[in-house]
Amino acid sequence: MRIVDLIDKKKHGLAHTKEEIDFIINSMMDGSAPDYQISAWLMAIYFKSMTEQETAWLTEALIKSGDVIDLGEFSKKVVDKHSTGGVGDKVTLTLIPLLAACGVPVAKLSGKGLGHTGGTIDKLESIPNFKTALSIEQIMEQVGKIGVAIASQTQKLTPADGKLYALRDVTATVDSMPLIASSVVSKKIASGADNIVLDVKYGSGAFIKTPQDAVKLSNLMVTIGKHLNKSITAVVTSMEEPLGRAIGNSVEVFEAVDFLKGKTTGDLTDLTYEFGAIALVQVGLAKDKEDAMNKLKDAVNSGRALDKFKELVKAQGGDETSLDDYSKFATPKYKVEVKSEKSGYIKKVDAYKIAYGCKLLGAGREKKTDDIDYSVGIYLNKKSGEKCDSGEVLYTIYSNDEAKTKLAKDICDEAFDFSSSEVKIDNLIYEVIR
Repeated sequence: MRIVDLIDKKKHGLAHTKEEIDFIINSMMDGSAPDYQISAWLMAIYFKSMTEQETAWLTEALIKSGDVIDLGEFSKKVVDKHSTGGVGDKVTLTLIPLLAACGVPVAKLSGKGLGHTGGTIDKLESIPNFKTALSIEQIMEQVGKIGVAIASQTQKLTPADGKLYALRDVTATVDSMPLIASSVVSKKIASGADNIVLDVKYGSGAFIKTPQDAVKLSNLMVTIGKHLNKSITAVVTSMEEPLGRAIGNSVEVFEAVDFLKGKTTGDLTDLTYEFGAIALVQVGLAKDKEDAMNKLKDAVNSGRALDKFKELVKAQGGDETSLDDYSKFATPKYKVEVKSEKSGYIKKVDAYKIAYGCKLLGAGREKKTDDIDYSVGIYLNKKSGEKCDSGEVLYTIYSNDEAKTKLAKDICDEAFDFSSSEVKIDNLIYEVIR
């Protein structure tokens, strides 16, 4: 086989065989296929796409390019949850300890934030002394011991995906359904779980803009799971507005802890319980949604969910006492309460603008090597559907720089749309695909 012939084949819209896909990935990994040929192949896929079977074979090839976490007897019970990225999305911090407290082992590999979306690893690393760099052996040992581990992604898992993504990023081929699906699912399967729950987001604060595209991607990822004998449930959710009220790093940890203490209501709470119920039913620890909800709420109300999060933090070197004393976190210099100049009902809070404002404060990064400020962030005192009178606090900025505060305020002021009449809130979940 020759790479050039396979590029030409895909250029004409023909389907690859499994052997051809394996050959391409292996050639990329051993260096015999130069970047320009792989880039040409990616562009051919972008325009001609791939069949479901081809995408499953590509996913399998990516998995086989590196190590796979073997959780042994745990694998049938372990659940892995993944989000395609959003603003204020701290569900990993609320859901993972909650599931572990309900007896579901969880091994979770997460990434850092890039662009306008936040990263779970950044949020966890805002906890004093918390360590996310765990080896595969340490992850397996910790899951066996306390039932939960959250670590940063390791280069030993799906290294071919890392190489492909680096090329996709510089060749404008990121937004290809088969390439997105194979990338996401390969990482999840390599992480060792047989049960995977995917939060596929759409809207202004997500990479996917329409619910129709999110459904299309979800269907593809669920189908790949079936080809590879994994149970995947995809939940299509809206990211038109930030999830929860806190956007940043440490401020999102505080909101997640408030959930685990049973102090929150609203979209974050609702979505966490929905995902939790799906997971408990999926692994057979609840007979139906109602039974699952009762178990989840008991884990929160009894304090077991918070205790499990503290156990996780302590196991990974963090100061678990900081979850009861937020002064131990990095503290911002300024707290600026921005008051509304209008009266009415909040019609919309644009997720992208809030995220951009937060990024200007220093909470986000352009490149993975950029430093970020864990202490800064934005808190939404008002969200869609809520009434706000002139002079009431609309949102709060946490900052370490006066100039950056003004820039963030100018952007965030534009994020709020008002209505003179009451506003109906759309369902956060658009569709569940199994």
